Amino acid sequence: MEEKVTKLVKWLQEKVKEAGLNGAIVGVSGGIDSAVVAHLIKRAFPDNSLGLIMPCKSSEKDAEAALEVIDSCAINYMVVDLTQTHEIMFSAIENELKEKGTWNEEAARLGDANTRARLRMTTLYAVANNFGYLVVGTDNAAEWHTGYFTKFGDGGVDLVPLVHLTKGEVREMAKYLGVPNSIITKPPSAGLWEGQTDENEMGTTYTMIDKYLKGEEIPVEDKEIIERLHKRSEHKRQLAYAPPKF
Repeated sequence: MEEKVTKLVKWLQEKVKEAGLNGAIVGVSGGIDSAVVAHLIKRAFPDNSLGLIMPCKSSEKDAEAALEVIDSCAINYMVVDLTQTHEIMFSAIENELKEKGTWNEEAARLGDANTRARLRMTTLYAVANNFGYLVVGTDNAAEWHTGYFTKFGDGGVDLVPLVHLTKGEVREMAKYLGVPNSIITKPPSAGLWEGQTDENEMGTTYTMIDKYLKGEEIPVEDKEIIERLHKRSEHKRQLAYAPPKF
């Protein structure tokens, strides 16, 4: 694990140097993935790293967990509350769609969540520009493979240091780095709504996805879910599609 962390820290430093920039920034949610990234960029850039906490219709528990992460790695941080910004923007969209008679209540829940993710990424880049930092993402191998991220939201970043690590490997790295145990053991959740968890939304577990990615046998039902999620989300792992050159 020490070797993996050392290599990731060196890689982060190389990428920032190649870009001619000063350091790195990550959005800190209070989840394990962003906690690990916060620790990594703090090691890579002790004086030029930043954790950005961006409440947006979030619970107080999420904010408390995010601050716990900040304290654990002693990274510099800022808080930008996006709740009001989101409400103004999304209510304008809602009002217009309702006026046209095209409002879809069921689709709105996902649209609301994706808008929050994209607002956070817009904010990360605005702050990153100010400091001359690269934006570091938090997606692990399981999330990347299944498409469990928002396109141009938490998936719209410069670097993805955890993309080859299973969720289990992220947990092991978190323990090594000194991420608080309360962060490591809590059920993974994007905090999109009350009681929301990643695994309930995906329909399978990170354990099953990790086993699948490692080529191990898993129940047929889980395998079908994982492969369906992967196929459906292929567009998320690509840049904008272009037609063939005629």
